[in-house]
Amino acid sequence: MITALEKYKRRNARYNLLLKKQQKGINNISSLRLVIFVLVLVILIETYRLKRFYLFEIVILIATVLFCYLAYLQKNTENRKKYTTALCEINETSIKRLRGDWIHFEDTGEDFIDENHNYSYDLDIFGKGSLFQWINGAYTYIGRQRLKEIFTEKPQNEQNIYDRQSAVKELEQKVYFRQKLELKGKIMLNNKQNPKELFLWSKKISNHILKNGVVWFLRSLSMITTITTLTVLVRIIYYIISALFGINKSAPKIFYLIPYYIPVFLIIIQCIILRIKREDRMETLNMAEKYNDDIKTYKNMLRHIEKHKFKSKYIMNLCKTLYDKDGKSASKQIGDFSGICEVIADRRNMIYPILNSIFMIEYHWIISIEKWKIKYGNNFEGWINTIGELEALCSIAVIKHDNPYWSMPNIVTGPSKIIAKSMGHPLLGENRVCNNLKVEAPYSVMLITGSNMSGKSTFMRTVGINIVLAYAGAPVCADQFCCTIMDFYSCMRVSDNLGQSISSFYAEILKIKNIVKASKEGKQVLFLLDEIFKGTNSRDRHTGAMILVKQLSKTGNLGFVSTHDLELAEMENHRNSKVKNYYFSEYYKKNEIYFDYKLKIGISPTRNAIYLMRLAGIEVKEINGIK
Repeated sequence: MITALEKYKRRNARYNLLLKKQQKGINNISSLRLVIFVLVLVILIETYRLKRFYLFEIVILIATVLFCYLAYLQKNTENRKKYTTALCEINETSIKRLRGDWIHFEDTGEDFIDENHNYSYDLDIFGKGSLFQWINGAYTYIGRQRLKEIFTEKPQNEQNIYDRQSAVKELEQKVYFRQKLELKGKIMLNNKQNPKELFLWSKKISNHILKNGVVWFLRSLSMITTITTLTVLVRIIYYIISALFGINKSAPKIFYLIPYYIPVFLIIIQCIILRIKREDRMETLNMAEKYNDDIKTYKNMLRHIEKHKFKSKYIMNLCKTLYDKDGKSASKQIGDFSGICEVIADRRNMIYPILNSIFMIEYHWIISIEKWKIKYGNNFEGWINTIGELEALCSIAVIKHDNPYWSMPNIVTGPSKIIAKSMGHPLLGENRVCNNLKVEAPYSVMLITGSNMSGKSTFMRTVGINIVLAYAGAPVCADQFCCTIMDFYSCMRVSDNLGQSISSFYAEILKIKNIVKASKEGKQVLFLLDEIFKGTNSRDRHTGAMILVKQLSKTGNLGFVSTHDLELAEMENHRNSKVKNYYFSEYYKKNEIYFDYKLKIGISPTRNAIYLMRLAGIEVKEINGIK
């Protein structure tokens, strides 16, 4: 069986080979253009010297056509080279991810960091060294936003998770589809641009321009102006040619039927009409120009999606929205819109004002845009959301593809529980240490003691990030994993906020307040508490922690609490206690400290603070019998 790493290496080698061929083709075309230019120049000089003027004209015509064709061919090859380069980068990124070099990926999701979120800040879901940085393959604004939502929002129900799991399993096998979709988003020029403005604009319709009388009048007027203007222009051109070549024959009588002043008068009328509500038209045209590249990218991404057949009901239901009742695909519908926007985007030239005054191009563009909005404007946002959903699912599918031995979690109903076999932290790579876990009735709170650096916080983050993956429909870093859907809260990483005059202790209180509130509302709560109330004195810390754990350990909740307060471990012996003690420990070898990061049942028998102080150079003498 070919490993994921080997598969990416083969694909990367193939695309690099194609890249060299394409570069060679571009170089050959450039050389050919130079050779043809020199050859044509020599032929033209020779034909002119021999006074073969008809050959001179034929050579110029052929050379022009040939140069245009070669320019088109070179441009086309350069575009294909750009796509191939992007595919090489995608596969190189995949190789780096598997080798553990993903920490340098550019998109860290830092813009999604929210210190007040229930758990994402504590678990490093976004930011440097985050889950998002590790796996994100979404490049459009909507795709990134959708992946963020999947990682931070509670799933609706078990079926919602299973639907995403089925989609992820199918997309895992479609490496070409995933990479091509990623490619099309990657080359998007404005992929960080929020399309909210575009969505609102696509639904906003200017009905006044679409009234039958207005459309008929504008089209009739521009057609009459065009015909009369062209007729007069032909007459003028005929006069010029006659003067140059000494032709005395007069132009056909049809050209004299229209006086010069008629088109001039009509053009003046049209210029006046073009001033009416010009600002409104400019707003529409500027919007079309602003989002031209985005719309073109969306069209190409939708076309790619429509080319593929899917078996997952979840993806099939997504793709159903891409066709109207007549069977016309979304890519074709957006293609019509993209064609209009592309022409509008090319209007920045000197000749445009002249053409606009004759043909009233602006009005025809506006009419076409407004007609498109009436037909498809309300569907546009849904199409782009489908792209975003598939980008997010493809990102999650990479986890399954690159880690085939990770398990798809089993989501169950009933009392809160988490059961895992050989569970590790997905971001630690080969350095991870896996542990078994079983938290369910009659025990609902795992109290974890242990010395400094023994692995308490990492273990809790391991539980948390695997829960996030499970709820996202992704595989988890475990041989087996089973859990229920719970409202997830954590209080692990708190600090002073000088801007809001909030101390770390008060910030911790605010987080815990949210957990208690959710518990009182009768929700099934999953909570992670790391060294709670560490910002106050030992007596208050112990009393407050014991009361909080007791309150949160009621039926329906499930939690993990790490602490250095060994006295808290006595709660396991209380009557009807739902607390179970676990610990991490260290060992010493040749006067050096080592950690095995293995979870054990019971209370930590070791402490290493004094040892670490001495290691730091602090002269700590024997205190109360402690060495």
